[in-house]
Amino acid sequence: MRALLVRAARPPDPVAKPRWAGLLCGLVTGAALVAIAIGLAIDPLSLGTSTDFVRLAVVIAAAATAVIAGVRVRVGGSYLSLGWGEAALIVALYLIPVGWVPMAIFLGVGLAMVVLQFTQEPRSARRMLFNASSLALSGAVSASVAQLIAPPHLAALSLPVAAGLVVGAPIETVVSIALSSASVNTRTGTSYYAVFVRAIHGKLYMLVGNVTLGLLIVALAGADVGWLLVLAPMLWLLRQAYAYRLRGDDERRGWRLFAGATRSLNRLDERGVVEAAVAGAARLFAADGVEVLILRPGPQPRVAASGPGQPGGAGERPDGPTEGVLWRYRGGRGVELVVTVSAASGLPAQPTDGDRVAARPLLVGGASIGELRLSFGRSVRLTRREQMQLSAFGDALAAALHDATSHRELREMTARSSEDALNDTLTGIGNRAALLAKGDAALHGLERDGLVAFLLLDVNQFKEVNDTLGHAAGDDLLRVTARRLDSERRPGELVARLGGDEFGMLLTDLPTAAGDEAAALDHALRRARELADLLGTPTRVSGVRLAVEASIGVTVAAAGSCDMGELIRRAEMAMYRAKKDGNGSIAWYDSSGDASSTDRLALLAELREALGSSQQLVLALQPVVDLNSGAPTGVEALIRWRHPRRGELGPGEFIDVLENSELIAPFTRYVLERAVALAADWAAQGLSVPISVNLSARSLLDVRLPGEIAQLLARHRVPPHRLILEITETVVVPESRTVTEVLNALREVGVQLAVDDFGTGYSSLTFLTRVRVDEVKVDQSFVARMAESPEAMAIVRTTVELARELNLRVVAEGVETAEQRSELARLGCDSAQGYHFFRPMAAEKISGVLHQLVRSSRGRVIPFPQEGAS
Repeated sequence: MRALLVRAARPPDPVAKPRWAGLLCGLVTGAALVAIAIGLAIDPLSLGTSTDFVRLAVVIAAAATAVIAGVRVRVGGSYLSLGWGEAALIVALYLIPVGWVPMAIFLGVGLAMVVLQFTQEPRSARRMLFNASSLALSGAVSASVAQLIAPPHLAALSLPVAAGLVVGAPIETVVSIALSSASVNTRTGTSYYAVFVRAIHGKLYMLVGNVTLGLLIVALAGADVGWLLVLAPMLWLLRQAYAYRLRGDDERRGWRLFAGATRSLNRLDERGVVEAAVAGAARLFAADGVEVLILRPGPQPRVAASGPGQPGGAGERPDGPTEGVLWRYRGGRGVELVVTVSAASGLPAQPTDGDRVAARPLLVGGASIGELRLSFGRSVRLTRREQMQLSAFGDALAAALHDATSHRELREMTARSSEDALNDTLTGIGNRAALLAKGDAALHGLERDGLVAFLLLDVNQFKEVNDTLGHAAGDDLLRVTARRLDSERRPGELVARLGGDEFGMLLTDLPTAAGDEAAALDHALRRARELADLLGTPTRVSGVRLAVEASIGVTVAAAGSCDMGELIRRAEMAMYRAKKDGNGSIAWYDSSGDASSTDRLALLAELREALGSSQQLVLALQPVVDLNSGAPTGVEALIRWRHPRRGELGPGEFIDVLENSELIAPFTRYVLERAVALAADWAAQGLSVPISVNLSARSLLDVRLPGEIAQLLARHRVPPHRLILEITETVVVPESRTVTEVLNALREVGVQLAVDDFGTGYSSLTFLTRVRVDEVKVDQSFVARMAESPEAMAIVRTTVELARELNLRVVAEGVETAEQRSELARLGCDSAQGYHFFRPMAAEKISGVLHQLVRSSRGRVIPFPQEGAS
C-alpha cells in the first residue's frame, strides 16, 4: 500500500538567538559583581567574631534554601522557579549589613545551583551564573531601597523597619522576574510579555506569604529557639499551598486553552484543520515544534517539489510517484508546501530524544490516519492533565480531518455529478440543459441592446446512416460532428448537442455595432457557412467514406428580448425552412412568418380576461407523501387554464408568455390567494399540511411581494411556515441585489423556500451557497432515468446525501413506478410526489385524500394507491 504523508510543522520561533542570551548573561553578571564590590566597599567584610560568621552563614543558607525549595512553573518550553527569595532577603537585611547582602545572595544561590545540578536536570554553567547574578543584583537593588527607608540591620522590628523590609521585598521580586523573563525570551523566543505576566501572576500571592514569613522570622529571632520546631512544618504547609494554587491556575488555563484549540478545528477544509491543529497544539502544550502527519492510502499523482533540502530540488518534478507532502507552518504566517518522495509506506519513524518528543496516533474507527507529534527544546515531562489533553486533542483532530476529507469528497462527487448532468454522454460536449443554463447566464451578462446569434444544425441523412450502417455508425457520425464543431469553437461561442442529430451554437461576441441586426445576421450567416463547409469534409464511418451535410437555421436577436428557449424555437423554425429548401441549405428566422407571435399577443389578452374570472384559472393539487410513513408532507399547487376555446392548458403553454408581460404580478397574487385560502380551509379541518406555490423569475424582482404575502397570511390566519415558495436555481444564480433582498425579506416573513428542478441548472452548489432554503426537489428527469442511467442514479443519490449534510428536506418529483419509490426510500429520500401516488386533482377532492393519508399513516400500514391512481 502506498501512502501520502502530509506534515505540518511549526519550527521554533526565529526570535530566539543564543548570542543575545550570552550578552544578557554577561551584562547581568558584570552588574552583579559591581554591586557586590560597591556593597563591600561601603560595609567592609569583617568576620572577627563568631557571631558575624554565623549570621553570614545563616543568610547564605537561607538564600540557598529559598531557591532549592522553590516551586517551578513552565512557561512555553522553559521553566521559571518561584522561590522564597523575599523571606530570605528580609532575613538577610535584618542579620547582616546591607553591603554584605549582594555577596551573601550570590554565594547562596550559587550553592543552590550546585545542589540542583545533581538533584534535578543539569544546567549549563552560563545559566547557573546568570541565576546567581540576577538574584544578587535584584537583592542589591531592594537592599538599597530598604536602607533608604529605614536601616534594618539588628534594629528592633519597629514600624519604619518593617516598612523598609516590606517595600524592599516586592522590588526584589519585580527585578528578578524581569531579568529571568529576558533570559527565557533570548534563549527560547517565548514572548517576554507572556513570561513576565505569567510569573507575576503566579508570584503575587507567594509574595504576600513570603514577606509575612520573613517578618515572622525576624520578629521571633530574639525569642526562645523552640519556635524553630514550628517553623519547619509551617514552611512545608506554605509550600504545598503555593504548589496547589499554581497547579490550580495551570489547570484552569490549560483547559481554557484546550477548549479554544479544539473549537478551532471546526473547519471544512483539510488545510484549515491542519493549520488550526498546529497553532492550537503549540499554544496548548507550549511546544517548540508541532507536526501533523496524515496517512493516505493509494497511489498519488506526481507533484513538483519545492523547498530547501528536499529530494528533487526546488522546482523539479520527481521521477516516481509522490508519497510525501510537507506543510510547514511558519508561526502564523501561513503554510509552505514542500513535496518529498519516499519509498516507504506508512508514517516515517521519529527518533525519541528523552522527554523532548511526545506523539499521539490519530485514529478513526480504530484505523490510523496519521500522527500528532510535539517536540520541545529541552526535556519536558507532560503532566497527567496534559497527557489527557494530548489524547483528547488527537481524537478531536482525527475526527476533524475525517470530516474535512468527507466534505471534500462529497463536494467533488457533487461537482462531478453536476458536470455529468450537463454533458452529453455520447459526444462529450454540453447537452441541452447546459446550453439553456449557460446560454441564459451569458444573455444576462450582456447589455440589453447587445446582439446574439444562434445556429441550429441538423445532420442530413442521419436516419439513412442508422438504417444502412447501423446505430453504432450513427453514433460515430454524431461524435465526429461534435468533435469538429467543438474544435472550431471561438471565444464567446457555446456548442451543445440538443438531442438526436441536432446541434446548437450560440454566438455572444458578434463583431458588430450594438443594434445593427443586419450586420449581425450577415456575420452569423457567414459563420453558418463556415460550419457547413467544415462538416462537409469527407470522413470515414464504419469503413465507409461519408460527406456530412447539415441544414442550419440562424436567428439573431437582442440579448434582452428573449431567453435561450425562444432562441432555439426561432432557430428551429429557420432550420425547418432550410430543410425544405434542400440539403445543405441555410435559412434565417423571419418574424413576419412566425404565426406564434400574433398568437402570443392574443393569448395575453385572453389571460387578462381569465384573471377576472373565477372559473378559468383553477388550482390542480398534488399531494407530497412521506416515503416512510405515508403521511402527507405537503401539497403542490399547479395552475390550470380552462380555456373556453382552446380547452385545458397546462402552465407550459402560457407561462412563458405571461412572464414577459406586466400580468405576471396580478397572476402571482391570484395563485397565492387561492393557495393560502385552501391552507386555511385545511387548518379548520384539522389538517396541518403546507402548500407549495411556484414563483416565477419576474416575481423575485418585485420588492412589494414579501409584504403582500405577509398581509395575505395574516388575513387568512395561516402560519407562515405553512406556505412553501418554490424557485428554480437558474433564477437566482446570476448576481442580482434585488433578488437577494426579496429572498431575505421572504425569509423574514417566515415562509419556507424550496429549490425546484434541483440539478438541472448550471450551478446547483452555487445556488445553495447563495440562497438558504428548506427543501430540495429532485427533478423528475433524473427520477425517471434512475433504473437505466447510472449517471441519473448518482445525481439522485448525491442530492439526497448533500441535503442530509445541509439538514434539508428532499422531495422526489415525477415518481411513476413502485420500483422508483422503493429505490428512493432506500437512498434515504424523505418524500415524493407523482402519478404513482396521485395525479393532480381538484380542490374539492383533496381534503378527503389528505384525511385518508393521515389515517393510514397512523396505522403504520400504508396502502399506497396503484400506479396512476387519481
